[in-house]
Amino acid sequence: MTTSPPFPGFDGLLSLSRREGVDIRPTLLRVLTDLYVQTQAHSADEERQFVELTSRLIDEVDDATRAAVRGRLAIYPAAPIVILHKLGLRPGSADQPMPLAAPLPAELLQSAHDPLASAASLSMQPKDAAELAEMFFRAASSERAAILHNLTRTPLKPAARIPHARAERAIDALQMAAFVSDLENFTSELGESLILAQRIAEQIVEDAGGEALACALKALDMPGAVYERVLLFLKPEIGQSVHAVFRLSRFYHRLSEHAALIMLASWRGAAMATAARPKHRPALYDDERQRARGTARSLPQAAPGHIARTGTDNYKR
Repeated sequence: MTTSPPFPGFDGLLSLSRREGVDIRPTLLRVLTDLYVQTQAHSADEERQFVELTSRLIDEVDDATRAAVRGRLAIYPAAPIVILHKLGLRPGSADQPMPLAAPLPAELLQSAHDPLASAASLSMQPKDAAELAEMFFRAASSERAAILHNLTRTPLKPAARIPHARAERAIDALQMAAFVSDLENFTSELGESLILAQRIAEQIVEDAGGEALACALKALDMPGAVYERVLLFLKPEIGQSVHAVFRLSRFYHRLSEHAALIMLASWRGAAMATAARPKHRPALYDDERQRARGTARSLPQAAPGHIARTGTDNYKR
């Protein structure tokens, strides 16, 4: 009997980190660490899986990411001993339970505050973008917040900002559609303004958590007050829940435009990956021969007992 991992979606994305064009290993390590330290205690199986995943990533990330993870685990009481040793940390004594970290060089601290300073922006390949988009839609609300928070620290290239005049027209149209709960026109306008495939736009609007729609509207630079009105009127199941409205409102105000534009780039890339998949079976060199054999087998056979007789002139009698 297999046990489902406490970090769904991340183990499978390790293959994504090894592809050319994008290095998502720093993001994975940051997200895993943030999710792990959110809980005060872990089971033995959760700790084992965390150690397995992070051990493979620590040696493969940049110094800034390693320093950030080191700082997070240095003040976390339940950090695994194996990972502490791997990061050069030592567990504290009984009267000082927090593990102590050695002082970091000044230049390393500088790069930790600005990890993108020396990194070039990298464009995602369509397949990589599709996996990032799929990971986001599969994740729970807390995991989505961690993913978006860490996207701001990656060298992934965001989508270009929507032109201001176009964004203003789209915001007005979206607000009007939301007031009458017109999901069809709302979805159509969102897809056109963000240059998204209809399938992706529908997935964003229909997403039950609401974080995907928040990212899409943040990419349009929708004002916070307008976003809150959209929440109240677009979907009754959200607008009638005070808790849901306040949760998504806080999420929206904390969400950075940079992270939202990276998600927009991943959604566009996901549509390209889908369009690139072959829709027909490729033709093989012996397809004509196989079809000929199938046709021959499908010809009607003579009834049993009936023998066609021919004369010397080859005509049937």
